[in-house]
Amino acid sequence: MLKLLPLIPLFPLVSSIILMVTLGKLPKRMVAILGAGSVGMAALITLLVGLAFMETGQPHHQVLWTWMRVGEFSPDIAFYLDGLTLVMMSVITGVGFLIHLFSTEFMEDDNSFSRYFAYLNMFVFAMLILVMADNLLLLYLGWEGVGACSYLLVGFWYQNPDNGAAARKAFVVTRIGDTAMAVGLFLLFTELGTLDIQPLAEAAKSQWEVGDTLPVVACLLLLGGAVGKSAQLPLHTWLPDAMAGPTPVSALIHAATMVTAGVYLIARTHELFLLAPPAMLAVALVGLITSLMAAFTALNQHDIKRILAYSTISQIGYMFLALGVGAWAAGIFHLVTHAFFKALLFLAAGAVIHCLHHEHNIFKMGGLRTRLPVVFWSFLIGSAALAALPLTSGFFSKDMILLQAYELPGVGPWLWVGGLLGALLTAMYSFRLVFVVFFGETKMEPDKQPGVRMAVPLSLLCVLALVGGFFALPLVPLASAFPVASEHHPSHLIEGISIAVPLIGLAIAYFIFLGGQWKVDGLVNSASGQMLRKFWFSGWAMDWLYDKFWVQPYKSLTHLLRRECMDDIYNTIVKFCQLLYRVFSYTQAGRLRWYATSMVFGMIVVIALLQGVI
Repeated sequence: MLKLLPLIPLFPLVSSIILMVTLGKLPKRMVAILGAGSVGMAALITLLVGLAFMETGQPHHQVLWTWMRVGEFSPDIAFYLDGLTLVMMSVITGVGFLIHLFSTEFMEDDNSFSRYFAYLNMFVFAMLILVMADNLLLLYLGWEGVGACSYLLVGFWYQNPDNGAAARKAFVVTRIGDTAMAVGLFLLFTELGTLDIQPLAEAAKSQWEVGDTLPVVACLLLLGGAVGKSAQLPLHTWLPDAMAGPTPVSALIHAATMVTAGVYLIARTHELFLLAPPAMLAVALVGLITSLMAAFTALNQHDIKRILAYSTISQIGYMFLALGVGAWAAGIFHLVTHAFFKALLFLAAGAVIHCLHHEHNIFKMGGLRTRLPVVFWSFLIGSAALAALPLTSGFFSKDMILLQAYELPGVGPWLWVGGLLGALLTAMYSFRLVFVVFFGETKMEPDKQPGVRMAVPLSLLCVLALVGGFFALPLVPLASAFPVASEHHPSHLIEGISIAVPLIGLAIAYFIFLGGQWKVDGLVNSASGQMLRKFWFSGWAMDWLYDKFWVQPYKSLTHLLRRECMDDIYNTIVKFCQLLYRVFSYTQAGRLRWYATSMVFGMIVVIALLQGVI
């Protein structure tokens, strides 16, 4: 069964190519079968390959062909399967299939139905190449493929200029991180002589000592790539604007594919990061600061999708925190559970938008609990898992991260406190969303109900969001990819506090947004409250900062360079030649007396020169 590994990315690729070359002429039913069915087949083969892998538990390496030969550099088109790869493939194909199935109903009225699935399947193919790659060069090919496909999907409705601007922003901002990653790959190849992931790790351990400068620099450059792709501070600003794409695209980007790529990169190269403690601390701090910043911002948003977008930034921050403290398995565990409940929340938000006249403002909704019951329960379960309420999938993974962060010597307790604050805010904005949208006064009646193709993915994701934490880790032997973690655990008091904080956040959200026992209008409407709220609503003014210090100066420079100084030099030469032409053209008047006079004058000058007169 392990020999079937190449078929997993092949099915989405072939489907995407067929949909592209047919130029939208296939019937929508056939497009849906090709689009969703190909990812479903990839998920089935992933299941078969996973069962075969778990029988042995040994990593599997499969070379398809040699990509190129340049001197001693000969990277292969090859795949590497271990526990980490299997987890990522399962998330991409499994959750991706449910999103594709949801899309067949959500997008069926769109005129570009075929183009949508062509892009979506190419996106899945690129992400599979990224996680299955045996070497960092092939990984980078998938990495850039994901970026290109995200540009196409975010700007899918390109007739709206704002959507095109959001797509360009996503592409340009992530390119900054990609450039840092490329430089990091150059450094690794120059110093270690290979980009094959396993030999690279062995060479690094044999040539470098813990704390050496080179591994720290290399890991910081890789972190730059991860920060861009996973939308972490300071390159996170593209992700909220990426909500311009169709909602299932948002679900795929946020839950199963693109934003998890940076987490995967750090986890896959964890042996390098173990040699660079300053880089690991940077990973933890970036994750924690991003998590808090995004949580405060989500608490002040009105757009249902932007709330979930900032929530994704915050939860990816938790994964970075886990990786930074060495909780590798816990970070990947949270990646899996996050895929369950965040896909559920985005698809449920898509169902709300789909059934509610394409409305996005949560304060124009309300009372949908009885009118959209399937969507309500989906949102309730997804929000409970997002808030890490006890016994949901998010509870198990987030609790592991916080407890292992507490164990980190030195700054561990401070990271734990910051993580607790993030958990409190997460519970508050999650249930603020639930209470405002599904309780209270009805402000808008839905014009339809979600169909079977929407309800089935939502129902399956509800089950996964509830019980996924019980079986997600034991199914995959992550020990084949990561070192075994310490069995020591903090005290029961620390664990009890970690469990209680999300419940406190839920209670605060209830008393403010549903029960009304706590009146905060005076505080919110005060001068300082309004200023702080506006600051948080703007995403801590990060877009303003970038616009002020990067975008506007760049535009001013391009305006100046419309008349480059080199053009002025060349234009001066041209004008001088034109002047000479006009002067010398007078000497060719076509008159014999002028020519004779010129010749006599010239002879006089020559004779005078020869006689030394001049």
